[in-house]
Amino acid sequence: MGYLIGTSGFSYDDWISTFYPEQQNKNTMLSYYAGVFKTVEINVTYYTIPTASSFEKMCAKTSEDFMFMVKTNRETTHNRKENKKSIGMLLDSVKPLIEKNQLAGFLAQFPYSFHNREENRRYLLQTKEFTKEIPLFVEFRNDSWVNDALPVFLYKNQIGYVNVDEPMLKGLLPAQSLVTNDYGYIRFHGRNEKLWWDGQGSERYEYNYSNEQLQEWLIRISEVLKKSYKTYIFFNNHPKGNAPKNAQTLQKMIEQYIGN
Repeated sequence: MGYLIGTSGFSYDDWISTFYPEQQNKNTMLSYYAGVFKTVEINVTYYTIPTASSFEKMCAKTSEDFMFMVKTNRETTHNRKENKKSIGMLLDSVKPLIEKNQLAGFLAQFPYSFHNREENRRYLLQTKEFTKEIPLFVEFRNDSWVNDALPVFLYKNQIGYVNVDEPMLKGLLPAQSLVTNDYGYIRFHGRNEKLWWDGQGSERYEYNYSNEQLQEWLIRISEVLKKSYKTYIFFNNHPKGNAPKNAQTLQKMIEQYIGN
């Protein structure tokens, strides 16, 4: 019942004085972060695919047991024109992580407009083929994917499923505890209903979970842990330093109620 808790990204200026000490240098943020958490989602790859040397430097700032979950580029999830090329570039980029056994997998976060259709299911299979032996995890935003057939489809093709906590708005996904490969995956986006559709930039993720809201997840997390070899839990509500604060709170809750 292994699990790792972290955040979606680590390099945020508004985390200084809320998570990072005052005068924290950006070059040392990851080193400090890795002293608190043992995993992180790398989101910069969604916008641009860095050089392999960038990941080499990241490895140097973390311990051998620190794990990186890397988001696929928007070409894979949103544009969907040159997927093979994009995944190929990403595989080259993360070679240092692969060599040091620090790559947890690829996260493909699809947009709300990505509906459950046959052509899109074929696209998922194609993407899994391109990622080769690297675990692929998919996150959906449209509730057309919520049905009994999907877990069977993903399990058969060894594609991981991302359970989400997000606003309870029509069309979005409910809270779940599905595991469709060897790994569990949970992402906390916050419940900012007011700004989810109309917020600018990261505004939709501006949210601070209460202890009661995090406790709601303990039973689901326990179910996910029982079904998986290892589970990754990430907080994406990064504005104002809420993500690391909520992640540390949930970590303590899991240790207390489930065990470490």
